[in-house]
Amino acid sequence: MTRPLRIGVLSLASIARRRMLPAMAACPDIQIAALASRDTHAADQAAAQYGCHAAPNYTALLAMPDIDAVYIPLPAALHATWTRAALNAGKHVLAEKPTTTSATETRDLLSLAAARDLVLAENVMFLHHAQHATVQRLLNDGAIGELRSFTAQFSIPKLPDDDIRHRPELGGGALADVAVYPLRAALHLLGEDLDVVGAALTYGAGRHVETAGAALLHSATGITAHLTFGLDHAYRSWYEVCGSTGRIIVDHAFTPPADHAPRLRIERGMDTEELHLPPDDQVTNTLTAFAAAIRTPGQRPGPGQWREPEAAVLRQAELLDAIRHRAAVHHTTPHHTTPHHTTPHHTTPHHTTPHHTPAHHTAPHHTAPYDTPGHDTPGHDTPGHDAPVPDAAHRPTSDRARADQQPHTDHTVRSL
Repeated sequence: MTRPLRIGVLSLASIARRRMLPAMAACPDIQIAALASRDTHAADQAAAQYGCHAAPNYTALLAMPDIDAVYIPLPAALHATWTRAALNAGKHVLAEKPTTTSATETRDLLSLAAARDLVLAENVMFLHHAQHATVQRLLNDGAIGELRSFTAQFSIPKLPDDDIRHRPELGGGALADVAVYPLRAALHLLGEDLDVVGAALTYGAGRHVETAGAALLHSATGITAHLTFGLDHAYRSWYEVCGSTGRIIVDHAFTPPADHAPRLRIERGMDTEELHLPPDDQVTNTLTAFAAAIRTPGQRPGPGQWREPEAAVLRQAELLDAIRHRAAVHHTTPHHTTPHHTTPHHTTPHHTTPHHTPAHHTAPHHTAPYDTPGHDTPGHDTPGHDAPVPDAAHRPTSDRARADQQPHTDHTVRSL
């Protein structure tokens, strides 16, 4: 029997505590061997919970001879430094997305991993959910004819002011945190033959990083991809693939919980078909795939040779750089109002007194810290990313409107 992969965890960021550590503990292919955090008390507590060793620091963990691989959920700007250190220490790496903050660094690290015969994987977990394989099969079978366009959005509610994704020196911003999802979905379904035609990035009032954006890409055959993303939006996790004879719509595309039963909608003219799929656990699937890649060294690329998913990781990094380079940038200015008087209406006397409108009416948003502030603070997967699946009464208005506009459609439901 093959022994479990012994993994060390560098930092106790939100996604590590909330999703990855519990999944690792439950996965038969993984053994949590050690963890480290700048908050040593938190590390001791987590080590006791998972029955593993608490390393005094990241360097000490990488020096442990019984560690096969490391998981790195640090802020994006620290990925390159610690991924390089881990590879040089002979460890396989599962790094949070994006692998680095530039295509040059990503290419260098993929080359280093190949030269040392090590796996460097990026933790884009939705790729391992079975619903996307079903979409790919439908496309291959011609379910919507010839492919014409792809549209996707991933956006999350407003973050606290002190969230590290508002800090440029830590690799913050919407491009690194949320644009990765729709962009990687486009690469996954359309292929790597995509180039940036145009883009727009918006810096929220008082922010030093982009908090929203959009990008238009196209392929050599004329297929387009329209991507939108944001850090201060209503929650949306969705994509649509449009063909010459129909479209496929996927809600809860990127961060569905393990018990979510997906429903794919296929629209052809006035007919709508729903495919009901069984739940799938993309977190466990990701860990299983990572362990399998390590155990099959003959399938890993050599130096300078890229294969899926390494090629997609590199192309994603190149396109993120291109979006930033091509983007029209808008800086939002704070909205201020001045006292004003309302003139009485002639028919009904009405008097108002001067008043002031504060710049923001919303009460401050607070979240419970997952680590000591400034020490391994969560760089990924905020509560908005795992928003609960809405029931029928709370689905987005656009979904209800689409149904209302087609009252006489034939609706078919199938379970797979």
